Amino acid sequence: MILSACKIYSFKDVSIPPDVKTIKIGFIENRARYINPQLSPRLTDKLQQKIANQTKLTRTNNDDAHYQISGYVSDYSVSTTSITSTQAATNRLSVSVHITLRKTLENKTEEFDITRNFDFAASLSLQQAEAQLLEEVVRNTTDEIFNRIFSNW
Repeated sequence: MILSACKIYSFKDVSIPPDVKTIKIGFIENRARYINPQLSPRLTDKLQQKIANQTKLTRTNNDDAHYQISGYVSDYSVSTTSITSTQAATNRLSVSVHITLRKTLENKTEEFDITRNFDFAASLSLQQAEAQLLEEVVRNTTDEIFNRIFSNW
């Protein structure tokens, strides 16, 4: 199959215009009311790794990068999702991240929000649940951010 220069190349379910070569990934800040100190650095690191491993984009810290990603954790909260006759049975950790994608070659900015929910037994403290769920929170949130930026959906 032959692709002309104006086509989009795809690999590993990733679609990137051929003229996009560089990316700047800013630190994903934590602006939520409750702050898990591990979340922001782990999200940022995992997103950087995923982009490095699944795209051919060159990472840079320059402000003229073709794609520039920035964002922040906007919500990190716990709610009760199910109750037995006497007590809470299941709690839900909700994590929301706001992402800004600046496409400098198109002079265009896109913004979107990702919200993921993670249920855990109400018998666990928040700290216990965080210890069990952090990897899943980081992986699922990062995957969704990546897919929103690089997949055609």
